[in-house]
Amino acid sequence: MRGPIAFPVRLPLCLAVLLVSGCAAFPPAHDIDTSVAPSSGTPWQPPPEARPTPPPTPVPAIPPEYLKPGATLTLPQILDVALRNNPLTKTAWFQARSAAAAVGSKRSIWFPSLEFDGNLTRQKQTVNGSTGRFTLLQTTYGPSLTLNYLLFDFGGRSADVEEARQALYVANWSHNAAIEDTILLVERQYYAYLNAKAQAAAAEISLKEAQENLNAANARHDAGVATIADVLQAKTAASQAELALETAQGQVQTIRGALATALGVPANLPVEAGELPGNVEVDRTIGTVDEFIAQAQLQRPDLAAARLAVEKAQAHVRSVRAEGLPRLSAVGAISRPYFYGPDRTVHADNYSGSILFRFPLFTGFQTTYDTLQAKEDVHVAREQAQTLEDQVLLQVWTSYYNLKTSAAQVKTAQDLLASASQSQEVAAGRYKSGVGTILDLLTAQTAYASARAQEAQARANWFLSVAQLAHDTGSLTQAQGPVTAASQEK
Repeated sequence: MRGPIAFPVRLPLCLAVLLVSGCAAFPPAHDIDTSVAPSSGTPWQPPPEARPTPPPTPVPAIPPEYLKPGATLTLPQILDVALRNNPLTKTAWFQARSAAAAVGSKRSIWFPSLEFDGNLTRQKQTVNGSTGRFTLLQTTYGPSLTLNYLLFDFGGRSADVEEARQALYVANWSHNAAIEDTILLVERQYYAYLNAKAQAAAAEISLKEAQENLNAANARHDAGVATIADVLQAKTAASQAELALETAQGQVQTIRGALATALGVPANLPVEAGELPGNVEVDRTIGTVDEFIAQAQLQRPDLAAARLAVEKAQAHVRSVRAEGLPRLSAVGAISRPYFYGPDRTVHADNYSGSILFRFPLFTGFQTTYDTLQAKEDVHVAREQAQTLEDQVLLQVWTSYYNLKTSAAQVKTAQDLLASASQSQEVAAGRYKSGVGTILDLLTAQTAYASARAQEAQARANWFLSVAQLAHDTGSLTQAQGPVTAASQEK
């Protein structure tokens, strides 16, 4: 009969039994069931630690004079606020700074690396020999210093630095493109806001005129020279004008919020703009479309970024190719280990130096395929740059002729407004004198209200067309360039 199991054997056995029983009581599926929603149609209820704390709302960077009661901002001031606060330009700027740091990181490989290490080792070794068993118990500790320097690598380091430098150029041009896009976005919202205010002002005038017509209809009806139908038609027109005014005023507030968002500030921030300029220089010479296309090819920041992306891809080819070429490195190390024994502590000074030659003879064709991939990426980048260049040409072509069309529409809308104004005045005079009908008067005033709205819209469209052409030629941030919408307000 066997004796009792020894303690060293019983302990691992008990631990194994507890582990198996624990796994049976808490299977992996239990963790899954308690970590997600109970069913596909039930929302997940996050625990407190899974609820992110909203970050504090940043204070917008706005000069105090811009927020004074009654302050009306010009377009340059509006753009100043946008470029201080818009997150798109900030993101692009931080990306450019990151790319600049990457250049420094790649340049570091030109310098030797120096590493300081320290160790503390306690070891026991047992050796069985012919004369018996020997046991060595030893404690060692001490510092070491290692120097590693890449001497030659067939241009791999240069290619890495060049690739990072081209990536920095791309990031900087992309930052410029983000600024141009932000300026265009703000100008669109700015002139949309001014146009909405002009439409509201026109609707307010139309309501005033409709109320005057209603008063005239009531006066004629009281005098017995008009029927109740005239009064009802005039009252209907006044109600429609009031409804149009309320709609226009609501649109003003909606677009004002969109303008504030484009600036990168809260929509409820009291930022107020001026009025839509009444005079536009539609007859000024703006140059030929070929001149603008040539200007865009030189100044468009996104086009410059796309072209430099080709240079970056070409540098990457050289970097990948260098991975399969020989490398020559120098390695040196010095150390002072201390030996702690029962009698005394001693130390030794050690050093080593070597020249290492590395030549990857076969890597499963990885370098070959990586090089082929990098070369195809060059073709991709080159075609993407060509596609963008074609798009830029089309954008300039379209915006140029849109500006021409907008200038013609301004003139036509002004002529239409003048004739509609005269027609409305004649119709109002005829009705008040008892010669015309209420229908003629309402028709003329409807045409006049429509002409007012179209004329304001035509002016706003002209400013937007100028801004679009400046953006498409890359001139929104240039000191010299085509006329900008901002210059029209000066």
